[in-house]
Amino acid sequence: MPTRVLIVGAGAVGAFYGSRLATTPNILVSALCRSNYKVVAQSGFRVSSPKFPDYTFHPEHTFTSPAEARNAKLHWDYLLVSTKALPDVSDDSELLEGLVGEGTAVVLVQNGIGVEAPYLKRFPGVTVLSAVTIVSAAQPEHGVIKHNRWTRISVGPYLPHLDAGGEGAKQSDAEAETKGKAFVEMLKQGGINDAEVYDHAGLQFVRWHKLAINSAMNPSSVLSGGSGNQAMSSDSELSRHLLGVMNEVLETAPKVLGKPLPTKLAPAEKVLESTRKNSSGSKPSMAIDWSEGKRMELEVILGNAVRLAREKGVEMPRCQSMYALLRMAQENREAAKSSKL
Repeated sequence: MPTRVLIVGAGAVGAFYGSRLATTPNILVSALCRSNYKVVAQSGFRVSSPKFPDYTFHPEHTFTSPAEARNAKLHWDYLLVSTKALPDVSDDSELLEGLVGEGTAVVLVQNGIGVEAPYLKRFPGVTVLSAVTIVSAAQPEHGVIKHNRWTRISVGPYLPHLDAGGEGAKQSDAEAETKGKAFVEMLKQGGINDAEVYDHAGLQFVRWHKLAINSAMNPSSVLSGGSGNQAMSSDSELSRHLLGVMNEVLETAPKVLGKPLPTKLAPAEKVLESTRKNSSGSKPSMAIDWSEGKRMELEVILGNAVRLAREKGVEMPRCQSMYALLRMAQENREAAKSSKL
């Protein structure tokens, strides 16, 4: 039987990884699209990449809504969720109602901390695989995926009972770990050679490490008027701020997770040094969302971390200040929009 994968939220990241999985024999990949549905249903995704020759990815099925996907009555081995995580707007775990079957694994390729909990709450006992990626990809127009650089993705099972020192259900834990290894192997067969598999604790540290970068770059770009990553990391004062935020997050992670920070994760100074050398002029996604009048991923990038740390008796003053300011700015803007209706 073929392995079936459904991309839930077929934006640039989900479509790119889905397109690579689809190159592997006996893996059938479908897509649940939104605004790009008509183009993808007709012509598929045209993918360009510095690593792979240009190609077109035609999903096995292209759905315009979760209801349409449910009506197809197919069994999904993996649901690859790559929607923007906005828990203050909607609970995207609801999108998977009727799509999770026996043996289905939910793969969350999303930014931030605490994104997994709603899925495990809605679907108790389901295998949730947490995934962190540094891929740079964009969808400049519907159905066109431009992969710019990097392919690395880290995957591991989400087993929160282990954080409290519990053993959990050893059989289901082993099944989740097996699913994670299988998914990484599928990615490697699709040409993602730097796909990595982790255990639960290791993956959560990878999440916090990426959070250190996101929580420094994203809010600071918005607050500084849309500055790019290289410009911020090269500025004498702003680079001090970025370093302070990253170190605050990296120092907090072990206190929340109850384990020391793995030495293999790059220190904040190395991250800044690398960012200064990146001349692409890229801006963080939060700055782009703000400039386009969209909701920002404030809760998963800042709010959840501040709250989790506070539960452990730890304050994150730099992150908390940015969170408070940007949350109020967003609320004020949303209120202004509503008043004009």
